[in-house]
Amino acid sequence: MLIEDYGLIGDLQTAALVGRNGSIDWLCFPRFDSGACFAALLGDEDKGRWLLAPAADAQTERRYRERTLVHELDFQTDEGSVRVIDFMPPRGVDPDVVRIVEGLTGEVRMRMQLAIRFDYGSIVPWVRRVDNGMRIAVAGPDALALQTPVEVYGENYTTVAEFTISEGDRVPFTLTWFPSHHDAPAPIDPEQALEDTCVFWRDWVERCTYGGRWSDAVIRSLIVLKAMTYGPTGGIVAAPTTSLPEKIGGVRNWDYRYCWLRDATFALDALVVNGFIDEARAWRRWLLRAVAGDPDDLQIMYGAAGERRLLELELDWLDGYEGSRPVRIGNGASKQFQLDVYGEVLDVLHEARTRKLERDEDSWAMQRKLLENLERRWREPDEGIWEVRGPRRHFTHSKVMAWVAMDRGVKAIEDFDHEGPVEHWREVRAEIHAEVLERGFDPELNSFVQSYDSKRLDASLLTIPIVGFLPPEDARVRGTLEAIRRELYRDGFVQRYSHDEESAAVDGLPPGEGAFFLCSFWFVDNLALLGELDEACELFERLLSLRNELGLLSEEYDPELGRLVGNFPQAFSHIGLINTVMMLEQAHALQRR
Repeated sequence: MLIEDYGLIGDLQTAALVGRNGSIDWLCFPRFDSGACFAALLGDEDKGRWLLAPAADAQTERRYRERTLVHELDFQTDEGSVRVIDFMPPRGVDPDVVRIVEGLTGEVRMRMQLAIRFDYGSIVPWVRRVDNGMRIAVAGPDALALQTPVEVYGENYTTVAEFTISEGDRVPFTLTWFPSHHDAPAPIDPEQALEDTCVFWRDWVERCTYGGRWSDAVIRSLIVLKAMTYGPTGGIVAAPTTSLPEKIGGVRNWDYRYCWLRDATFALDALVVNGFIDEARAWRRWLLRAVAGDPDDLQIMYGAAGERRLLELELDWLDGYEGSRPVRIGNGASKQFQLDVYGEVLDVLHEARTRKLERDEDSWAMQRKLLENLERRWREPDEGIWEVRGPRRHFTHSKVMAWVAMDRGVKAIEDFDHEGPVEHWREVRAEIHAEVLERGFDPELNSFVQSYDSKRLDASLLTIPIVGFLPPEDARVRGTLEAIRRELYRDGFVQRYSHDEESAAVDGLPPGEGAFFLCSFWFVDNLALLGELDEACELFERLLSLRNELGLLSEEYDPELGRLVGNFPQAFSHIGLINTVMMLEQAHALQRR
């Protein structure tokens, strides 16, 4: 299936992808970054999946229940129609996936096939039936319990059921993970769980302060960001998937099931601006725990609970999505030095302060330590926002974000009465600013450049007016926008950077990828800041149209194939959507004055 053919369900600790064919093809238990028990997404049906669909051919239609993460998939057959309702209740003791088959019209023959394959499709479990009709699958530390009133049987190392559902019938299936050394969990009430799940999501959405023109798109994206929050700690993962390719058949396949400081801060900006202060508070606590220790040991990403060791491995038994190999788990970029994360962390904590998040002296002490460390290190080359696997460089965007960190430190003292060496930080801020203007801007190109003294462009330069490094009306900002329009703007999308032989020397990988949605949203932001609202709205509406019918976006879009690529759904993309809406609303408000 295409990536856009999937929907997301989750319980704030893990998530699953449900296909429009009724098959759950990806699910990791008990956490986002645990081994998958369904990995058909990255291999074939034998690598694990849970199919629940009519036995005959059917037309499908799907949606989320309004303002929830409850997925509804309608099947229309010659015999009649049924609805499969999929959701994961917010986590109790053990995580559950609940599927309720509802008869809409006629009588429809249904088939259920459950192929459990622990450890990313590599382990076939031992399955047994217990006294109450429950089926339990066990392998090593993992166990899954299937509960349903339907009679099930074994077939070719899978659990199968065949049944007929009539108009008005409702047949539940519940799959629950538990540690294999524990007793099997007590049954839950699927209908009560459905009601509770709807109430949970709708109550959460009620806190949203935005109600403008693009409210539906913003709320769906906010729900996606909330679904990628690891509830016990407040960490936010970049995506619930690994190794969905940035180019079909290519090698740019990465594990995004971790908490990038950058991605999380962008996500929190989007949440905080829309009234979700509790998430900022929880993330601030997560950050304090994750980065505790020597600031020189600051990582750019951590596990959901703050784990530091994210060893990158290749799973050679998985063929990859549409043959895109290798399939990777873990992420070697966790050991990279990326200067820009200092700016993103200080910026989001500054934004939270402006939104009335209460003072926390431990948090401020941590921020001071980060600024002291940054002062020593901002002159060093780094791997940058795109996590290049080539040599370190003096990336212009990284230096701009170092300036942001110092600027937000100064403002914490000027605007919020925190204590610190403000005069010294002002001096460092001015020094960084002057160096970026001298070495990061090319007068011949009339544009900022990817790295010092280079001639290459980079979409990350579009953030310069967004973060306040220069005003949008500055000629150098407009020159950069126009240079990127000439060099990186293709088919209505902005590429991160040019893909050619020289790019391989920069990022250390074969050229070729889709267009990052976030970069295109940044382009719209720049147009909005310049008051060019007609073009900005036209481009934004085009980007909105590329969401699937559930309102979900992946990391990138392949204009040649006309399809989504990259990990899915992607926090960066939904963050870009939300923040661009806020930018457009502000620009329209200024225009009306």
